[in-house]
Amino acid sequence: MDRHKVLIKKFFAEQSFIDSNIESFNNFLDKELQVIIDENKEIVPPIIPQDIEEFKIRLEKVRVMKPEVVEADGSRRPIFPMEARLRKLTYASPVYLDVVSYVNGVQRESFSVLLGNMPIMLKSKYCYLHGMRKEELIEHGEDPDDPGGYFIINGTEKVIICIEDLGANRLIIDKTTAGPSPYVGKIFSEKGNLKIPHTIERLKDGIFYLTFARVKRVPLVLILKGLGVAKDEDILNFVSKEKKYDEVIINLVSFANIKNAEEALDKIGKMIGITQPKETRIERMREMLDKYLLPHIGNRPEDRIYKAINLCKMVKRYIDAVNSGMIDDKDHYMNKRLKLSGDLLADLFRVNLKILLGDLLYNFQRMVKRGKFPSIKSILRNKLLTSRIYSAMATGSWPGNRQGICQRIQRLNFVETLSHLQRVVSPLSSDQENFAARELHATHLGRLCPIETPEGTPIGLRKNLALFCTISHDSDEGVILNELKKLGVRTTI
Repeated sequence: MDRHKVLIKKFFAEQSFIDSNIESFNNFLDKELQVIIDENKEIVPPIIPQDIEEFKIRLEKVRVMKPEVVEADGSRRPIFPMEARLRKLTYASPVYLDVVSYVNGVQRESFSVLLGNMPIMLKSKYCYLHGMRKEELIEHGEDPDDPGGYFIINGTEKVIICIEDLGANRLIIDKTTAGPSPYVGKIFSEKGNLKIPHTIERLKDGIFYLTFARVKRVPLVLILKGLGVAKDEDILNFVSKEKKYDEVIINLVSFANIKNAEEALDKIGKMIGITQPKETRIERMREMLDKYLLPHIGNRPEDRIYKAINLCKMVKRYIDAVNSGMIDDKDHYMNKRLKLSGDLLADLFRVNLKILLGDLLYNFQRMVKRGKFPSIKSILRNKLLTSRIYSAMATGSWPGNRQGICQRIQRLNFVETLSHLQRVVSPLSSDQENFAARELHATHLGRLCPIETPEGTPIGLRKNLALFCTISHDSDEGVILNELKKLGVRTTI
């Protein structure tokens, strides 16, 4: 028993309840922020001065400073959390961005601009309290046992609630009573600001249909042929080299008259109601397949073959699941992912950066129409991004019409504060039954507390992490692939 006490004491001496959340926020500022900037790296205004052939704006490196306050006289100085609480200020850091503009391929101006202010999580890497000793914390008016992991917005302590959702980029095959297909395969393909649901169904005619974006129930074989896999033999081999599935052969026979990608794309275009000339229709379908079909695999023309292979493997999984009756369990925690504060702030920043850049382009075009050629620095409104982020965190309203993401921290007692920092909420509506989602699942053991959930309508939808639960972060795909190759895994193409 004494040995267990020593182990538990050692665990809490080295780790905190909210280490995973702090790590997620650090990852957002260190890596994800730059990734979001790189997604919008090059901006080309549609309206430029007449005497200029080409004008573009490039967004370069982003830098986050330590928290500071701007006083009434315009001076800037460091701010500690206790001062932010007492003076009803926001504990936030300025975010600077390097911007370069080019005229006819020649650099016009290069400068560093204040993009906006980013609220900083207490005890994170960018917080002044990070790494402070007990005596130093007391000196700055802080409770040495306070775990951190929350924000200070207008003097109010706010916590970003962890969201539980179905894992993106994973095929889930489920049985359904509604709709023409008894079994449905669903995958949410997520990349950057795109999250596109894809649905695979097999109707009574035995044909597999795919639905995504504007493409509603289009035969999957046509999509495969449109992606460039024209030979029926290749499609069969991509599904499985060992076994030839009769279900796939039926689909191939039904569309044997389609011999190349252009014919397939033209037919799909007609099916979804594109009434333009044939060449334009084919080009639009190519763009749609590149941008909206499984965007997590890629959006370049060379990625089409990988999309086709993935679709074939999904068909194989669908057939095997239907034949064996072994469908996926949506409530198994293997199929769930937790969105921590870093992931949710990335969603918020991504949406508001788009709005800021849209505002920048609007102001630029308005000035150009007046016959002026403005400096980018003079028309970038940093207060727009700051106010929108502060507003979302103050009200808890997040992009995607999600409410209650950011909440006022409960300070009734220390245990309740810890409980609030470890809360996990399901996006499902508490007004509906959703019995299966509310039930305690065997895979919750060691991950979620089996007891702590409120009574009433949110029962089972609002949960709490187990005391010793730590959350791992998404690993870099390139690193995983390299490790697999070292272990002897070989690609087929």
